[in-house]
Amino acid sequence: MLPSDPAGIQTLNAKLASLDASARLRWAWDTFGARAAFGTSFQGAGIVAIDLALKAGARLPVFTLDTGLLFPETYALKSKLEQHWGIAIESLVPDLTVEQQNEALGPELWKSDPDLCCNTRKVVPLRAKLQNLDCWITGVRREQSSVRADTGILEHVEDETNPGHSLWKLNPVTDWSRDRIWDYIRSGNLPYNPLQDRGYRSIGCIHCTRPVGEGEDERAGRWTGFNKTECGLHTAFRRKS
Repeated sequence: MLPSDPAGIQTLNAKLASLDASARLRWAWDTFGARAAFGTSFQGAGIVAIDLALKAGARLPVFTLDTGLLFPETYALKSKLEQHWGIAIESLVPDLTVEQQNEALGPELWKSDPDLCCNTRKVVPLRAKLQNLDCWITGVRREQSSVRADTGILEHVEDETNPGHSLWKLNPVTDWSRDRIWDYIRSGNLPYNPLQDRGYRSIGCIHCTRPVGEGEDERAGRWTGFNKTECGLHTAFRRKS
């Protein structure tokens, strides 16, 4: 029985914090089974977390958000990872194609209203997926940005547009550094996005991602020119306790 009170959740979070990432993922599998799933955009941390889960015998489902606006390298990486792990990664697609969005909401919406574009192409499909899950597993890391600095190992979150819908959110490698993530990837010879080697430290849609400069946050290369560092996936589901 999982706790519902803040003190109980804090105690469980402390217990999970004392475990390594593999054990955290095994706990998710033992607790939720296939009602827990990874949501990944194939950043380094997500790749590491999925690999750790599979090696721990936790065959957790994996899904990704295909906005229709991803880099060719990202689509190629999905195929490489499916082959490497021997799994199928579910692609969630928006209700509107890019062309339909251009007609309904205006051309190149990412230039005029990136929040609406992200909501249409990412947040809405995610909300539909999470309706069928009890635990959402992410690759969010505290080190990525100031917004993510207080991320818990385990969080109880609710949909800001539907307070009646809550679920657990597991961030199994949130306390890992970027260097540790990439040491794991390279030592294990895991496939990764070649854009990482060209200065792209956080990779999203092709029109909203640039390489980052020395000393910038990992997510500084997203939505240049806008006061925006999050697409809304993680801010749309707010921590309850």
